[in-house]
Amino acid sequence: MDWTRGHAIGHGSTATVSLATSIQSGDVFAVKSVELLQSEFLQREQQILSSITSPFIVSYKGCDITRENSKVMYNLFLEYMPAALLAMQFRCVDESSIRNYTCQILRGLDYIHLNGLVHCDIKSSNILVGRGGAKIADFGCARRVEKEGRSRVARGEEQGFASDIWALGCAIIEMASGSTPWHNVNDPVSIIYRVGYSGHLPDFPSCLSEQASDFLDKCLRRDPRERWTASQLLKHPFLVGERNSIEQIKNLIQARILPRVFLINAFGAHWMSQKVCITRSPPLQALKVQPARGSDGCPRFQGSQGGIGMRAGPQSEGLAGTKGIQLWTALNSKTIQLVAEKLWR
Repeated sequence: MDWTRGHAIGHGSTATVSLATSIQSGDVFAVKSVELLQSEFLQREQQILSSITSPFIVSYKGCDITRENSKVMYNLFLEYMPAALLAMQFRCVDESSIRNYTCQILRGLDYIHLNGLVHCDIKSSNILVGRGGAKIADFGCARRVEKEGRSRVARGEEQGFASDIWALGCAIIEMASGSTPWHNVNDPVSIIYRVGYSGHLPDFPSCLSEQASDFLDKCLRRDPRERWTASQLLKHPFLVGERNSIEQIKNLIQARILPRVFLINAFGAHWMSQKVCITRSPPLQALKVQPARGSDGCPRFQGSQGGIGMRAGPQSEGLAGTKGIQLWTALNSKTIQLVAEKLWR
C-alpha cells in the first residue's frame, strides 16, 4: 500500500504513532513506527492483531518496512481513533459515561480472554475513543495463555486474565475521580507493597453509586481467584441494559469528545493554526531483507537477501525537494478550550 506519513499524534517508550493517508483511497489511518532493530514488541503486536477481529479492539490494517532519513523503520497500520479515554475529557466522567465505556471495554476483554489472550497493559491511555465507541489498543505487552498454562494462571503463578480485570478497575477509578489510584503515592514500589503485602486497596470514589461501587469491588478483589471474569462482569446489575446500547454510546461520545478531526468539519479551515507537509511514500523497490524467526516466533530482520519488500528511495531521505500534501495539524488551543467549555455546559 502506498501511503503518506503525517504529523505525530502519540509517543510510546520506543514507538511513535503518526497520522497517515492511503494514496489510493484517501483513507486516514494511524501508523505506529519504530526502528527495525528495536521492533520486537511491534512485531509481536502485529502477530496478535492480525489474528483477532472485534468491534471493541482497534483494527489492524497491515504493516510494511520503509527507509526514512537513513533509518529502516517497521510500520504497523492501525485504525485511527481520535483520542485516548481521558485525553480529550475536560472533567471527571459521569457515571452514565463510565457505564457505557466499561461495557465496551469488557466486551473487548471478554473476546480476547476467550481467545486465550491477556492484554497485560489495560489503562486509560490504551483505551481509544472514536465515533465507533471505545476500543482497546496497544497489544505490545499482550501474551497468549495456552491451555496447558491456564492451570498455572489459575494458581496465581503467572499473570493471567484477572490482571486485566484489576487494571480495568483502576481505569474506572481514574474515570470517576480524574486522577490515578493512589495519586498521592509517587513511588511505584510503595504501591506494589501496599497491594501485595498490606492488602490495601485504592479508595473508591465517593461519587459512585452503590451498584458501581459493588462492580468495582468485584474487579479489585486482592485474590485474583475471587475476581469476577469479564463474562461475569457483563452480567453485573451495574451494566444491565448497556450491552445493546451501542447507538446510545456513539451519540454520547460524539457529544462529549472533541476530536480535532471533527472540529475542522464543524468550524471551517480558518480555525487552523498550522500545516504540515506530508511526503509521499516512495514506490516499492527491490531492496530486500531476510526475516529469521526468533525463539518466540517473531521475525528478526537481518542481512540483505530475499524476503520482505522495503520502501526506499530519494524522497524518503527528507522533505527537501519533495512534493508534499498540505494537511492541518493543530487548532488554536485557546479556541479548543472555549468550544469545549460550551459543549460541557
